[in-house]
Amino acid sequence: MSLRTRLLLTLGLTLTLLWGLAATWLLRDLHTQVELTLDKRLAQSARMVAGLMEQLPPEVWGRIDHDALTIPPIEGLACQIHSPRGEVIARSHAEMDDILAPGEQGYTYRKEAGTTWRVYTYERNGMIITTADRMDERDILLRDVIKVAVVPFLTALVGSMGALWLGVLRGLKPLGRLRNTLARRHPEALTTVSLEGAPSELRPLILTLNSLLLRVHKAMVREQRFTSDAAHELRTPLTAIKTHLQVARRVEGEAAERALSYAEEGVARMVRILEQLLLLARVEGRTAFEDGEACTLEDVISLAIQDAATHAETNRIDFSPVFSSAELEMPRELAVAALRNLIDNALRHGDLTEPVKVTVELQTHPSRSWATLKVSNYGAVLNDETLANLTERFWRSSRDGGSGLGLAIVAAIAERFEGALHFKRPVRGGLEASLILPVRPLSVTVR
Repeated sequence: MSLRTRLLLTLGLTLTLLWGLAATWLLRDLHTQVELTLDKRLAQSARMVAGLMEQLPPEVWGRIDHDALTIPPIEGLACQIHSPRGEVIARSHAEMDDILAPGEQGYTYRKEAGTTWRVYTYERNGMIITTADRMDERDILLRDVIKVAVVPFLTALVGSMGALWLGVLRGLKPLGRLRNTLARRHPEALTTVSLEGAPSELRPLILTLNSLLLRVHKAMVREQRFTSDAAHELRTPLTAIKTHLQVARRVEGEAAERALSYAEEGVARMVRILEQLLLLARVEGRTAFEDGEACTLEDVISLAIQDAATHAETNRIDFSPVFSSAELEMPRELAVAALRNLIDNALRHGDLTEPVKVTVELQTHPSRSWATLKVSNYGAVLNDETLANLTERFWRSSRDGGSGLGLAIVAAIAERFEGALHFKRPVRGGLEASLILPVRPLSVTVR
């Protein structure tokens, strides 16, 4: 069901129900008021007749003793007057003795020959005046009054429905314009939708749509850059492997062995690049990494050092005491990969005679806790351009065989879990990398 139809049905049914209840209430009160008015008219008629009878001259009363006065009949209205002795002294309908017979004072209903009458009996100075209304005449009058009241009501209801229909159509025009704007867009167009002329109710929707378009645009740009960078980076080792294999086919002995060794190095480099590319794509693509295992800082540092350093390089790593019971709010695989890349970068680019230092700091807050993993090495002083390009994909400060993706992966992992990656230049040179990761709010003990 369309939004327009839903609005029209909801508002139309609600409006009809409310107007119907109001009309029912009005007609019920109208019926009651008409009945009261007609009853009052009947009583006033009886009192008026009694007053007139008292004003008659004596000679008229003499004639009344011999013959009853006849009042000209009125359609639907009857009257009869009885003397104190019970004699009929005046009447409008001679054939209605049963209907107009004296009875208890007040109102009552009487029926004769299939016709119902509303009868009012009034006594004054011994005279009894009985007046009566035909109920069918009252019903006709009431129907006419209701008809007069219902016609404007129905006219107003139909007019309200028409105004509602036009209002809904006009109110939904901005949605139609937005739909047409999106329908006319080129499939590859990811520019934002203009907010000009949009009502306030549609602005949050358009802003959300624009945000989605920006994210899709960034994702497409990222994928295009990923494909371009991957093709560019893989072309070099593939070309080198092909060249060394061709050399190995043409020569023999030590030269062939050396060519094959170079080819193996190229394959190893290409494998490292592919692994880093796949990991980066999984991190940025929001692939699930959860393995259900606890991820403690102690395990992360231990595994990262094992993966990043050879047996000889392990002696160069100096790390401070670890918060053994603190658990990271992220998969262990990604935490280990991030710290491993930082340690590998420090070992690769730092002074070989200086240690690589790994420290841990824990900041506890009521809302959330954070662990800061710092990896620092000593070496040459980095300039501003180098510091700014550290997390750029495939950017390398030297041709040492690295893929140029390690620090970009660390930054992507930190961003995915609302952490951060900061770099600092120590006074004596080198680089200090601070990786901030979320920690579960648990009580910890320092070992």
